[in-house]
Amino acid sequence: MLTEQSAATVRATLPAVGAAIGEITERFYARLFDAHPELLRNLFNRGNQAAGTQKQALAGSIAAFAAHLLDHPEQRPDAMLGRIAHKHASLGVAPEQYQVVHEHLFAAIAEVLGEAVTPEVAAAWDEVYWLMANALVAIERRLYQESGGLGPRAWEVVERVEETADVVTFRVRPADGSPVAGFRAGQYVSVGVTLPDGARQIRQYSLSGAPGGNVRQFSVKRVHGGTTPDGEVSHHLHARVRPGDVLELSEPFGDLVLDAAPGTPVLLASAGIGVTPMIAMLADLAATGHDGPVTVVHGDRSPAEHALRADHETYAGKLPDAVVHFFYERDAGPDHRTGLVDLADIAVRPGTRAYLCGPLPFMRAVRAQLIGKGVAPADIHYEVFGPDLWLARGR
Repeated sequence: MLTEQSAATVRATLPAVGAAIGEITERFYARLFDAHPELLRNLFNRGNQAAGTQKQALAGSIAAFAAHLLDHPEQRPDAMLGRIAHKHASLGVAPEQYQVVHEHLFAAIAEVLGEAVTPEVAAAWDEVYWLMANALVAIERRLYQESGGLGPRAWEVVERVEETADVVTFRVRPADGSPVAGFRAGQYVSVGVTLPDGARQIRQYSLSGAPGGNVRQFSVKRVHGGTTPDGEVSHHLHARVRPGDVLELSEPFGDLVLDAAPGTPVLLASAGIGVTPMIAMLADLAATGHDGPVTVVHGDRSPAEHALRADHETYAGKLPDAVVHFFYERDAGPDHRTGLVDLADIAVRPGTRAYLCGPLPFMRAVRAQLIGKGVAPADIHYEVFGPDLWLARGR
């Protein structure tokens, strides 16, 4: 992968670059958006930029990639690259945009590190960048080919379902009546909307219905920002979008996909709006008559805030060997558990394939418990809504 000379230089400078990479990415985004304001309006998530989470994710992914090249020179970190490439493909990222990123990123590195960026240091980190960028371009090219190479299409909203006070499900079909391609349970689509200020913003939402048919559905939780701005796209969808309206949707992408052979024990663990890809997986297991044991675990604030709860129970009830564990912080009632999700007394079968989706603290806790119960780390798969800060921390 890295040349011997570059590997030595990256190893020597990685601590300094890692220590400064937060400032580097801050400068990078400032330069990028000054030169290309349309990217902030029409491609990048303005909410994540305001909160700083996208900057953390970019910084962490570059540092993690460099560290992987040093620690495992014979391997390419395809799991990390695949997750990034799926997100990029859903946004329509093009190969030429990597040159734009390179220009402003390396200018930011030079600004922050100054004289420490010798020609040898610049060449070594240039090699790291293009190894990562070219690998992503290749994976994204394959993903575009597999999806038919289509950009976003117009989809008409045919139904809107108020699941809870803050979650709405939209059912959509192609506005031109064209056929709907299949997808794999667990995947997401990018949804593009034009906001009142004219910006075109894009967000990813998991498909929350079973694969198949000419109608797709996705469920949107209204994001209340608290110390950060409210979610502008989620609020727009909740407040303004009704049946008959048209949205832009990408083809389905995402590498958290159900992959369980007949008889395989499956565990689906979610919290909050992380339930959405799990519903699609559970629906698919029910539709295909999965005969292995299925353990369903979900945590929420209360039964009233548990989106798609009826689907959760209905699909599980169609499986021959399924058990459901719902945890609620309040109003759990006699049939469910009070408190946060805890697997301590939940049986986990040998050979279980586990799928997780929810807030990062929830997924970290569940992953640790599953490993403690003997589940192989390679059999634990997860999905992060928004920038992958788990990845940014090198997980």
